[in-house]
Amino acid sequence: MKTFSITDVGMVRQVNQDYVYTTNHPLGPLPNLFVVADGMGGHQAGDYASKYTVEVLKRELKQSREQDVEKALIHAIKTANREIIKVASKDSHLKGMGTTVVAATMVNQMMYFANVGDSRLYLINQGIMQLTKDHSLVEEMVRLGGIKPEEAKHHPDKNIITRAIGAKENVEVDFYEHRLKKGDIILMCTDGLSNMVEDDELFHIVQGGRDIVEAAESLVEAAKENGGTDNIGLVLTEPFADEVSEC
Repeated sequence: MKTFSITDVGMVRQVNQDYVYTTNHPLGPLPNLFVVADGMGGHQAGDYASKYTVEVLKRELKQSREQDVEKALIHAIKTANREIIKVASKDSHLKGMGTTVVAATMVNQMMYFANVGDSRLYLINQGIMQLTKDHSLVEEMVRLGGIKPEEAKHHPDKNIITRAIGAKENVEVDFYEHRLKKGDIILMCTDGLSNMVEDDELFHIVQGGRDIVEAAESLVEAAKENGGTDNIGLVLTEPFADEVSEC
């Protein structure tokens, strides 16, 4: 397995509220873990929320005695949600903070992943497919037939999310599983990438890179060239590659 992660503040924001994490070392029942989180809140609240959420996930998974991956991952995310709310209630500077999260683990040929918010997980091979569903207002409008999928990309309310870590006491977590095959590349990213770069371009950049390091750096540059209006965070993983490179 080979993985590479990178974040960038972008061209407009002063603070980087995106946080990414990868490890190929076991955490409790998970043999590896890949996480992307996009924080929201005031000047310091968003970056605190994204990083703290990942720290709670790592801690909870590490000490988990649960053998079921789904139960362990969802429990860890729900614990992070409760702790973010608790911390925010005690510090006025952190009030209203929250974060998206998409977390994945790969066990043999299976990938298990969960998300809250609009950070995404894509599968790239012969084409590109978004495997997570955005928890956003425009995605709800698409599902209900109010707007067409192609209209969602540039809708004025595209940044309004309907679920986040830290928003409600009981967070609803989506969980998925997918069988991997040789040649698959997994892209996990915040909306600072997916809003700036069309899916087709994401596909061509990833497939055109000499390796996933070059591909990841090219994705960041493309987002910045297209405006870079938000922080950019991403993880690229080749499940069946031999080596590991982390940033």
